[in-house]
Amino acid sequence: MGLKAEPTKQSWTIEPSDRERIVRAALDESRPSLRHDRGHCELVAIDGNKIMVGLTGACRVCKLAGTTLAAIQARLIERLFARMIPFPGAAKVRA
Repeated sequence: MGLKAEPTKQSWTIEPSDRERIVRAALDESRPSLRHDRGHCELVAIDGNKIMVGLTGACRVCKLAGTTLAAIQARLIERLFARMIPFPGAAKVRA
């Protein structure tokens, strides 16, 4: 499970290194509540406007995984000013 960003005018002005820092900070904010439920989230890759986030541990089989991704999506929208849509299969992306 993951997220894919659709470009907006504002999102093009963010440097790739800043984008990664912003994404990692948003994920760091989500991790304490996920760990409480024996889950975890990780940044799989940033490929252009695609931001792929993998859910691991208990999150992989949780019925609320979609809600978790929606919360991460909201944080990323707030910080990157980019519209995000679900991107399935992020955990299978190879580097």
